[in-house]
Amino acid sequence: MVANFKVYKKCSPNGKLAVYLGKRDFIDYLSGTEPIDGVVLVDQDYVDSGRKVWCQLLCSFRYGREEDEVMGLNFQKDLYLASEQIFPQVKKPESNPTKLQDRLLRKLGTNAIPFNFTFPQCAPSSVTLQQGPDEIGEPCGVSYYVKVYCGETETDLTHKRSTIMMGIRKIQYAPTKEGRQPCTVVRKDFLMSPGELELEVTLDKQLYKHGEPIAVNICVRNNSNKVVKKIKTLVQQGIDVVIFQNGQFRTVIDAVETQDGCPINPGSTLQKVLYLKPELGNNKNRRGIALDGMIKREESELAPSTLLTSPDVRDTFGIVVSYAIKVKLYLGALGGELTAELPFILMRSKPSDRIKLVPTDSVMIEDIPHEKVG
Repeated sequence: MVANFKVYKKCSPNGKLAVYLGKRDFIDYLSGTEPIDGVVLVDQDYVDSGRKVWCQLLCSFRYGREEDEVMGLNFQKDLYLASEQIFPQVKKPESNPTKLQDRLLRKLGTNAIPFNFTFPQCAPSSVTLQQGPDEIGEPCGVSYYVKVYCGETETDLTHKRSTIMMGIRKIQYAPTKEGRQPCTVVRKDFLMSPGELELEVTLDKQLYKHGEPIAVNICVRNNSNKVVKKIKTLVQQGIDVVIFQNGQFRTVIDAVETQDGCPINPGSTLQKVLYLKPELGNNKNRRGIALDGMIKREESELAPSTLLTSPDVRDTFGIVVSYAIKVKLYLGALGGELTAELPFILMRSKPSDRIKLVPTDSVMIEDIPHEKVG
């Protein structure tokens, strides 16, 4: 089978520099992340006048609204994870070009220069927090860019006309191995009242893909003299912004409330299955929901759960995303509530085309228009 080899291209506004990447999504396998291999094409007449060209891997963490940046405040931190002088080339250990780079070098000629970057082990995943309908400016979150520019040093202030910022994403896919089936049992006894109320909640599995319904199995055993009047089940997205001491937020993204089978009287038992479906379509205008790192012109979706190699590395991550099912039993004004919570994993499935090798010498280039970022 022969097919086009797709490449993303972005030029500087003055047209003197261009960067080429074979993909914009890089998978974090926990043990390491896919390397970034690309090519920079320079205009020889432009750089022959003594200009230096730099290529960098930039992590941008915006933790406040751009419209609130007044009186010198800045709610954005930029971290340069890797930097390399592309032209004039600095002597470095010989390395063989990747297949992508080899094809691009043959196609673009002698003015094309390859580069290779590696994400640090502690680099966070790409996450964007959804803005409200009336908000403007750049959204909060963690974003990555390949930056190419002309400058005397790698810390120079850059000119927009000779700078490229191509947005990329560091993402995680669902693991192939399933975890243990989530199950929890909670009980509540009452002062001056005999017996207890028991709530058992079970999910059919631990890992769910985007768009997949979640079956919540509920079993209520009422051995008290109280009455359960209604049941509410909800999906909660948790966001932990580690730069803040109290930067933990919880948002309900789907909920079902029912009185079917209620009231559950003393001595009665109820078994019920309720279905929830966490998806972005029902939360389009809800501010602060975590989305996967957006690349312009592409549809977004709910941010996947953040997988960590161990709890010890949590503090190095920009935004940690988690999901949980909550089930509440309402007993009336005097009886109060009984709540059970079960964490689960929500992730995108790995696309099959990531593992297919297609032999080709044809290169199809997609131009990315110049924008403020991405």
